[in-house]
Amino acid sequence: MAQKTIVTAKKLFVFAACMFGFGYVMVPIYDLLCDVTGLNGKTGEVSQVEAEAKHVDMDRLVTVEFDTNVNPALPWKFKATEFKMNVHPGEIAEAVFVVENTSDKPVVGQAVPSVVPALASLYFDKTECFCFTTQLLKPGERKEMIVRYVVGSELPENISTMTLSYTFFKAPDSDDVVVSETESVKAISTKS
Repeated sequence: MAQKTIVTAKKLFVFAACMFGFGYVMVPIYDLLCDVTGLNGKTGEVSQVEAEAKHVDMDRLVTVEFDTNVNPALPWKFKATEFKMNVHPGEIAEAVFVVENTSDKPVVGQAVPSVVPALASLYFDKTECFCFTTQLLKPGERKEMIVRYVVGSELPENISTMTLSYTFFKAPDSDDVVVSETESVKAISTKS
């Protein structure tokens, strides 16, 4: 009986180790799957030079709609200045968003983008975006933020409308933000 218990314990240990290993490799596999298939609406990033080199399809227009959301834990208002834009695939476009801190404390937020339909995300690239870095807003501060993007001319013909959605979340570990008094140096640190 003791021998069976030891064998069962060894099998359970090996099974648990395999499950841990499987969970560990799922993150890079999921990221690769998202990159290949466009799942999760992840967008691409290209340089300004790469964007300018793209072929512009002047015979076609694609509607890009903008959706803005703020997580309830973040005391901000957030909106696009335009609800939608019509762009030619391959041309560089610029959208403006406005964000405002409605609290009496400095707050750091991070925008998470997504594009639907998911297939369209494979053809949507940004050259500049406020979502690339965290954003610090002082109490009551209002700021305009720009996104420069290009819809690839290889976008399938059956996609004529896509939605670029942003959700702002409070940045992790940013509850006790200290803002430097020097305006030219936007230093942020957490209290020790």
